[in-house]
Amino acid sequence: MIIVCCHCSTRLQVNDEKSRARPFVVRCPKCNNSVNSSPVSPASEQSALAVGGSPSTDRRRFEQVMPAPPFEDANEVVEKQEASSVDDAVRLLASLLGKGSESGIRPTEGRASGNRRKALVCTSEAYRESIASHLSKNGYQVYVAEDTGQAVERMRANPLEVVLLEPQFDLAEQGATFVVREINVLRPTQRRRIFFAILSPSLRTMDAHSAFLNNVNAVVNLNDLEELPRILDVALRDYNELYRDFNSALNLTAL
Repeated sequence: MIIVCCHCSTRLQVNDEKSRARPFVVRCPKCNNSVNSSPVSPASEQSALAVGGSPSTDRRRFEQVMPAPPFEDANEVVEKQEASSVDDAVRLLASLLGKGSESGIRPTEGRASGNRRKALVCTSEAYRESIASHLSKNGYQVYVAEDTGQAVERMRANPLEVVLLEPQFDLAEQGATFVVREINVLRPTQRRRIFFAILSPSLRTMDAHSAFLNNVNAVVNLNDLEELPRILDVALRDYNELYRDFNSALNLTAL
């Protein structure tokens, strides 16, 4: 262990076994000043930072990390551009006929067509496009995180209603660990307003016991991604029913 004299800046080599045993004092051989030291705190060794640098602490303050961007399906963008010339007329006609104004997106069950659930997708690259496309086509406002920094910044920047996490997300930076930590540090009132689901290659879809053990609201097997919007609709309906009286008492809308 290396300690530095605060009086003359002399670097002193101290036996590691002694330094970890208890606080101690040594005499600087150069200026004869007393140098105090203390052992490394076990709390710091076992803290959340022990898993690696936190996205909120390992970057300099002046380095701005962009939140996960909104997802835009290329095919939907082209369709919207081609239909822009008649969109206003179609919308007006539809409203006059009382059939609603949306023509390309199915509103999520139980919600107004303009009130889209905000979902953050934190997965490995292999699944991002597919998951985001499925959710976008079924009435979700989707944000796709490519790395840990984007995921954390999006969770802090905007209220989200759904967070989907795959354990393989940003393995190099232990992304899944930091996403879980962001969820776990929320106050109970905030945590109840987020539906947190993990996407697993081995766990069974909608297995309540596995969800409980993993401290999440739902589990979806990666083989069932084609049915992900329907699975989420069912799971969210049950979740909203569970908190119906609670939300009513606090005048909160369902997720």
